[in-house]
Amino acid sequence: MRIEAKDIAVALGGKPVLRGVDLVLQPGELVGLIGPNGAGKTTLLRILADMLPHEGSVLYDGEPARVVGQKGLARRLAFLAQGGAVHWQMRAQAVVALGRLPHRRPFAGMTAADHAATARAMAAADISAFADRTLDTLSGGERMRVLLARALAVAAEILLADEPLAGLDPRHQLEAMLLLRQAAAAGTGVVVVLHDLTLAGRFCDRLVLLDQGRILVDGPPERVLGDDHLAQAFGVTVARGSRDGEEFVLPWHPLERQETAP
Repeated sequence: MRIEAKDIAVALGGKPVLRGVDLVLQPGELVGLIGPNGAGKTTLLRILADMLPHEGSVLYDGEPARVVGQKGLARRLAFLAQGGAVHWQMRAQAVVALGRLPHRRPFAGMTAADHAATARAMAAADISAFADRTLDTLSGGERMRVLLARALAVAAEILLADEPLAGLDPRHQLEAMLLLRQAAAAGTGVVVVLHDLTLAGRFCDRLVLLDQGRILVDGPPERVLGDDHLAQAFGVTVARGSRDGEEFVLPWHPLERQETAP
């Protein structure tokens, strides 16, 4: 599914959050959405998921959400919210199985395809070992992996993930990024909000850098992660290096703060 957002603008509490944002998302592409705190990353992701009123238009394969329909959009688009906060006393496996609800008939039980999709998602997110544990017994990182598995179980054409690495240890951060890259390679369009510039540059096909509610730059990681762009958006200098033929950047020094025009 192709998503095309045009001239997106939104204000929350009377304060502009996004202004004049144009964005096109294609199948089979892993897009990293980066930017400083308050840049509008989560807001943009929620708009792409048809979860927030806004100015401008969002089209899904050329059609607005009202034409695609709520059920159709739920089957074709999966959304992983930020934070991983859950209040259900449910087993991990049951939570992951909720991802299959858009594919099930009302009041119908799970089919063999639903069970298979749930099992695949749990294995991919490395949570099969605690399938029968309730979420209140899991760590924050483990709960996030359960919610990632639930999003994967939808088997949607587009996956929108808001900070899925939050709370994960380094190994599971790497495994989560590998998993998202594999999903994109299999044809899923993936948009992921990230704060780790090294992981963003290493794993993403494309980066979109938001700053003060606008897209500062959109393109391949090597261009987006240029010194001038990172200095302007984040107010930092970076150290650069390479390992196994791959380039990486690390935030190194904060720049002196400067007053900016509203």
